[in-house]
Amino acid sequence: MKSIQSVNNFIYFGKPGYLQLNEMLQKLQPSKIFILTDVNTQKFCASLFLQQLQTNIDIEVLEIEEGEKHKNLETCQALWETLSDFEADRKALLINLGGGVVTDLGGFVASTFKRGIAYINIPTSLLAMVDASVGGKTGIDLGYLKNQIGVINNPEMVLIDVAYLATLPQQEMRSGLAEMLKHGLIYDAAYWKKMKDLSKLSSKDLEQLIYESVIIKNTIVCQDLEEDGIRKTLNFGHTLGHAIESYFMQNTAKKSLLHGEAVAIGMILAAYLSTKLTGLSGKELAEIKAVILHNFQRVAFADEDIQPIIDLLKFDKKNSHGNINFVLLEQIGKPIIDCKVSNSLIKEAFNFYAE
Repeated sequence: MKSIQSVNNFIYFGKPGYLQLNEMLQKLQPSKIFILTDVNTQKFCASLFLQQLQTNIDIEVLEIEEGEKHKNLETCQALWETLSDFEADRKALLINLGGGVVTDLGGFVASTFKRGIAYINIPTSLLAMVDASVGGKTGIDLGYLKNQIGVINNPEMVLIDVAYLATLPQQEMRSGLAEMLKHGLIYDAAYWKKMKDLSKLSSKDLEQLIYESVIIKNTIVCQDLEEDGIRKTLNFGHTLGHAIESYFMQNTAKKSLLHGEAVAIGMILAAYLSTKLTGLSGKELAEIKAVILHNFQRVAFADEDIQPIIDLLKFDKKNSHGNINFVLLEQIGKPIIDCKVSNSLIKEAFNFYAE
């Protein structure tokens, strides 16, 4: 597959991407190479990746615990201290080999260590391939609040190799699927139609859909790096989705949700709100709900869950001047940003989701 030019780097695919990676190492001539993994990618992906590297530069592998609960300042501090212990200087290179937690956190660690060292993203989960690793967003959670601390800083390159997906659990695959469905809903109705029924797709079909999903996200990002306008559309389903994810993360009586699972719920809720506020048809609402619930198990919400989730909306990153801003749909493929929504409508949306 052809490489994709992003804001100030390239996104490469498959085996040819490793040639570009080794050329990048030659170009950068880093003083040391650090590879960040979590427990799972160290076990399943690191050896495959290391076989592709052609360099005589010293390599150190850094391992963190897996999961969103470790995407925090404590993990960053441990990594900063480790980099310092290994005498990393400003010419060091950090390669983030992993899912969205690794690419988000690793990008932030690199962007802040010694005021910034170079980094490269090698996403190994579907979510990271189509979303987290592309666009230069880096960051960590503040307690249970998602992605509150971070900077926008692009990697030197991104390399997407679908071979890593062979090690991914089905639940993690579905988590990435939510972002792909979102790309169709906010940008391309034809892409949404391709995504509606995945049961007959081959691995080659999936690879093509991933490629198209990356093109959609990259096209949006290149128009609005700082998220002042069109890039906000990538947050469709995320306003309530992040609040739901945070609520389930902080509530020990609840089973935590993966990012994509929470966003899938958020997209159904946002679609309902769209029928009330921005003209989305009832037919398209029914279609969106049916497709998402075909791929994601419905989650039960008690009445007492709803208000605490609404209360968490005030921490959403799209908010400004005290307003909570939603991304809604006029129709599939046509989003509208900065929509205001009443709490009573949000409660209605949860009732619709439960029906």
